[in-house]
Amino acid sequence: MMMWGWGGMSIGLFFLLIVGLIVYLVIESTRTTKSESIPKEKTPLEILKRRYAMGEINKEEYDRIRNDLKA
Repeated sequence: MMMWGWGGMSIGLFFLLIVGLIVYLVIESTRTTKSESIPKEKTPLEILKRRYAMGEINKEEYDRIRNDLKA
């Protein structure tokens, strides 16, 4: 039976470290954070501003709805 000695043992440890690093990087790259998995809900005022900016409603409708939301 052959003995590896210090050189063979250090190569084996180096190989294990490389494999461990690869496994860690794969796990970290596939993990999603809580903020990424839950879409941010828009407030009614943000939706109203977007509709006005897109031209879906006119200035009078925007003002009326904004006042209703603030009340």
